[in-house]
Amino acid sequence: MVSTRAVPNLAFRRLRGQRSAGEFAATVRRAAREIGEHVACDARYIGRVEAGEIRCPNYAYERVFLHMFPGATLEDLGFSARESVRGRGARPAPPPTTPPTLHSDTDEESDVLRRVFMTSGTATVAAASLGLGSASATGLIALPAQRRVGAAEVSAVENAVRQIRLLDDRHGADGLYRRASQPLRAAYALLDAGTSARRGTLDRLHAGAGELAISVGWLAHDSGRFDDARSHYAEALATARLAGDPALEAHAFCNASFLARDTGRPREAVRAAEAGQRAARPLGSPRLMALLALREAGGRAWLGDRTGCEQAMGRARSAFERGARDSDPEWMTFFREAELEILQAQCWSALSDWPRAARHARRATRLQDPHFTRNLALYRAQLTGDLARAGTADEAAAAGHQVLDLLDRVQSSRIRGMLASAVRVLRPRGGPEVTALLNRYEELPPAG
Repeated sequence: MVSTRAVPNLAFRRLRGQRSAGEFAATVRRAAREIGEHVACDARYIGRVEAGEIRCPNYAYERVFLHMFPGATLEDLGFSARESVRGRGARPAPPPTTPPTLHSDTDEESDVLRRVFMTSGTATVAAASLGLGSASATGLIALPAQRRVGAAEVSAVENAVRQIRLLDDRHGADGLYRRASQPLRAAYALLDAGTSARRGTLDRLHAGAGELAISVGWLAHDSGRFDDARSHYAEALATARLAGDPALEAHAFCNASFLARDTGRPREAVRAAEAGQRAARPLGSPRLMALLALREAGGRAWLGDRTGCEQAMGRARSAFERGARDSDPEWMTFFREAELEILQAQCWSALSDWPRAARHARRATRLQDPHFTRNLALYRAQLTGDLARAGTADEAAAAGHQVLDLLDRVQSSRIRGMLASAVRVLRPRGGPEVTALLNRYEELPPAG
């Protein structure tokens, strides 16, 4: 049996020099701000890197580290090559139509996840391994009751959240939702068993379980399972209220507002966004306030309240321009200028101002980081629809081809639905460019 013991990263430890882990973490955060990144780096993260628990950093940290040490590679910094961590060199890549499994792109702690999600304080619990183990490892396992919940269990919950977000960024939600529901059940089983945990550990566990509920809710939301999404968001909100966690409460309201907008309940979208802003106000994160203001703007746009929508978008832009802060939640790494632009595009689209919507969507596609494959496909789908409705058929067809180029890697019912809507608008327009897109669209295989 191959050992899974972590190997200390001595190269990275040497780079820290005489600075404490906390001082070095502050240096990392400053370097991130220099290049427009935001990472929630703290002494604990530095310690995990140096202990070898993080064999390869995620893309945000990679960009920051390579900025801090020009000319160095990840291997020079003591990390393993991304391909070796993800196991791609050991087996051929799956065909494009195969739904992504949750082991395919994990960056860190897969062994911890496999072990910890097979333990809990309840007598019988789902052995949730995020798809990292074999199929036979995902049944029901009987364990002794009253097992103490500690740091390893909490870290596994937190890492499950990060892994789901990474895979969603790369592949979309459709192939992930049902796999991700199992560790969510295990996380709440840990909460049920955590009465003997220290207060700090229990607070982290509540926050981690709530964030996991939101992540799984988002997978349901993006794959068109709206009732499931609503249930998961409500579960996260209840967890936040129980734990007195305003950050988790703001996140739950943020997603609930988005879901309400998408399901034709704009007044509820506005109310949820306003509740999220009240929860977020003491947290000192302008970027979080900006996102919540944009959620409010989206609801007001669907109500036809152009003035209220423009006011909310103005507040959002002002807050966004105040810049990133250390207090920004970790889950907000996706909220960059490109996302600011696409959310404004969606507001103008709801107000039927198609040319202005297309201008914002076009900027979003130009600004988007190519590592966020799912969002890149979504932004281009938004652009396709806005251009089609603005009467710019040829440019819309070109954008539609770019969406199709990504659909072998991204599985999202939401994006497919946006593209289908754009195609319906384009179909009567005719012309060789539109015809070519329609022909290619007709050959698109059904969602897996």
